[in-house]
Amino acid sequence: MANDKSVLVALATYNEKENLPSLVEAIHAELPDADLLVVDDNSPDGTGQWCDQFAAQAPWLTCLHRSGKLGLGSALRAAKEYAVEKNYDLLITLDADWSHPPDALPRILAAADNAEVVVGSRYCAGGGIEGWPLRRRLASRIINRLTRLALGIPVRDCSGNYRAYHTTLLRKIRWPEVQDTGYGYMEEILWHLHLLGGTFVEVPIVFTDRREGESKISTSEIFGAVRTLLRLAMKRVKG
Repeated sequence: MANDKSVLVALATYNEKENLPSLVEAIHAELPDADLLVVDDNSPDGTGQWCDQFAAQAPWLTCLHRSGKLGLGSALRAAKEYAVEKNYDLLITLDADWSHPPDALPRILAAADNAEVVVGSRYCAGGGIEGWPLRRRLASRIINRLTRLALGIPVRDCSGNYRAYHTTLLRKIRWPEVQDTGYGYMEEILWHLHLLGGTFVEVPIVFTDRREGESKISTSEIFGAVRTLLRLAMKRVKG
């Protein structure tokens, strides 16, 4: 493990029982010394119950159970607070649906030697997307380009969840100022980390559409993310 740092890998789940068992095993195979945290929003399909059963024989896995579907952003915030509280050096987050390749984890971890925030990027040289229709590709490109221009965040992929964070930087966040609890959180947290002077690096990854189940993002979530971008852009203009 890079620099012998303590590492926590976190997954936010809602109805991911079909994907989670194989993904958990793959993550552990890539980073056998890391611990794994699942933040489950009371999944009706029994994802949380599977985690508890598996954790009984795998002490490196912990499941944080929440009362209901409270939003991706709030789940990732809970993971960050857990990583800080438990004194991990690094937190790595990725999606629970196999869209983020576990075999990129060692590269993500190694890149954390040189930056406080590592972004697994679809849009830097060597990155890409598989399985998305053209309309979704264009929408993602546009929102990421607008985020980069409007907020001045020094990365090309601002909306993806494949990231590593140094907890020394996370400790500086004023959490009451982070308002978005949904998908707009992805851009907002980068904005706050950038304002704190965090250093960033991108590592290319190939994103693939989920293996099983249905996407959790809704039209209201998309509009919510756009509202968050506009709110932050206005704050930047006002200084």
